[in-house]
Amino acid sequence: MKQQKFSLKKRLISFKYAFNGLIILFKDEHNALIHLFATICVIIAGFLFEISSFEWIVVIFAIGFVWTAEILNTAIENMADFIFPEKHEKIKRIKDLSAAAVLISAITALIIGLIIFIPEIIECFFIN
Repeated sequence: MKQQKFSLKKRLISFKYAFNGLIILFKDEHNALIHLFATICVIIAGFLFEISSFEWIVVIFAIGFVWTAEILNTAIENMADFIFPEKHEKIKRIKDLSAAAVLISAITALIIGLIIFIPEIIECFFIN
């Protein structure tokens, strides 16, 4: 297979597909709205508590980790439903495993949030 030359135009067009994926995610996945709400709350808390640059990096990675897991879970579920629309035990296992990835990422992000924000909340409301 002959490799095509790099094309900036084609690279820019590829962003269209990625943004379309985000539109599909928000239109079809109710959990995406929950993640969006949590993301907005955490970002607002980060500004209110003036977290450090390092804490911002950790928070942004945690947010990205959850979003990536949710998007991959959605893609896996859509592919599984396309390939085998009827209920099937192996498809259920695949979908449950991909959902577990989202759960683990969300728990990890929650723990990160607690480590960063609980000391800030204590200092703000109980020490001064």
